[in-house]
Amino acid sequence: MSGESKLQALLQLIRINKPIGTLLLLWPTLWALWIAADGIPAWDLLLIFTLGTILMRSAGCIVNDLADRHWDGEVNRTRGRPLVTGAVSVNEARLFFLVLLIAAFVLVLFTNPLTIKLSFAAVALASTYPFMKRYTQLPQLVLGAAFSWGIPMAFAATSGELPPALWLIYFANLFWTMAYDTKYAMVDRNDDLVVGIKSSAILFGQHDRLIIGILQLAFLALMAEAGVLFDLGLLYYLGLATAAALCAYHQYLIRHRDPDACFKAFLHNNWVGTVIFVGLALDYAV
Repeated sequence: MSGESKLQALLQLIRINKPIGTLLLLWPTLWALWIAADGIPAWDLLLIFTLGTILMRSAGCIVNDLADRHWDGEVNRTRGRPLVTGAVSVNEARLFFLVLLIAAFVLVLFTNPLTIKLSFAAVALASTYPFMKRYTQLPQLVLGAAFSWGIPMAFAATSGELPPALWLIYFANLFWTMAYDTKYAMVDRNDDLVVGIKSSAILFGQHDRLIIGILQLAFLALMAEAGVLFDLGLLYYLGLATAAALCAYHQYLIRHRDPDACFKAFLHNNWVGTVIFVGLALDYAV
């Protein structure tokens, strides 16, 4: 394989052409940075956390594909992944994962001791999630914990402490992650049943839409309460109200459990994160 082909395979491995995972990881981190800073955060922290999000999401994709490489060939959506086709070897993937982790850790070294300590938990969560599909029906819960860990890290890096109210945002994001990743799991539900992969979509069964709705409501309620504790204003709540409307639209999309519609609903969650951030940023700006 030529060097250019290998590079393309490595970029495919980290989903460089599918930024949705990075965006869903980035939005709650930006929420936390803005709130922790009472407005626009320091430019160096903004750069560190943005690059760190890209690196950690990329590393997470590699761990996921390493864990699932024996199953991905049996699932329509994943049978073209580089570890399945042989475009990237297992050892190459492991080396790339290590390089990404080292790069992310170097970034964290420019923060403070508390953030550095929290970064070890971030690595543990990101590395554990892909294997949970073998042992629990709720791997989405572990993903939610991993995708929310940038929130306490952002507060720690900004203020050197962890105010109790940040955990409202943490658990709000955890519930949101569970909701949108269950929609994602609904896309592969039939294939996952065949190959034996566990997921919340399988666990929830015919109650999937109801439980997704409950998770969405819990997400919105906790974000509203966080707004009260952090003394946020009208523009933040307008953003949150828009997010609520988008969540209702997602319920409409998944009403027939059509895989394409469920995938569209999953992708559309980027706009939920966007409108909350825009409302939050505008609220601080004015």
